Amino acid sequence: MKIKVVKNVMDANDQVASDNRRFFETSGIVTVNVMASPGAGKTSLILRTIDALNMPVAVIEGDIASTFDAEKVAEKKVPVVQINTGGACHLDASQIKNALGELNLKTVKYLFIENVGNLVCPAEFRLGERAKIVVSSVPEGDDKPYKYPLMFSAVDAVILNKMDIMPYIDFDIKRFRKGVQGINRKVPIFEISCKTGEGLDRWVDWLKGLAV
Repeated sequence: MKIKVVKNVMDANDQVASDNRRFFETSGIVTVNVMASPGAGKTSLILRTIDALNMPVAVIEGDIASTFDAEKVAEKKVPVVQINTGGACHLDASQIKNALGELNLKTVKYLFIENVGNLVCPAEFRLGERAKIVVSSVPEGDDKPYKYPLMFSAVDAVILNKMDIMPYIDFDIKRFRKGVQGINRKVPIFEISCKTGEGLDRWVDWLKGLAV
């Protein structure tokens, strides 16, 4: 008896992701997939970056429900579309492809995709992005790279946010760095504060380098 094998859902996702990537490259759009646990500061980072980058930007917001973050981004007068997954813990390439039809991308140079707050599933799904980043934050603790190695191994940059409260939190930054570099040796780590603006210049310079 011949056994039929159903095509892996990841293969299908990767095909659409490749189509997305070709579109972004042809359009000259640098697309950044922003991943983090809930509350780490994904939206705050995007809002700060919109101001500091000073280039045409669009945003895709991913959440299980609500439009709160998209409303904050809309206040910046940039194109934004909300994807509500209805329970799924990540965005996939087909959702991104569909969302692109809702955005005016004619002059856009950077597209930020705020993924669903989760440190597991989003790392496994390609979207067609130019770069993946993970935002970690001081209040979450210095153990995140050890607990979620796939996420930290898959990204092109690590943001350590909320540095302004470092003096008040038991956070071992050397341990954090060791954990990141143990699984992703050359990845840049940007220590920033979205509240004060500390460290944003280096992060923005890195982003600009992606467009070269």
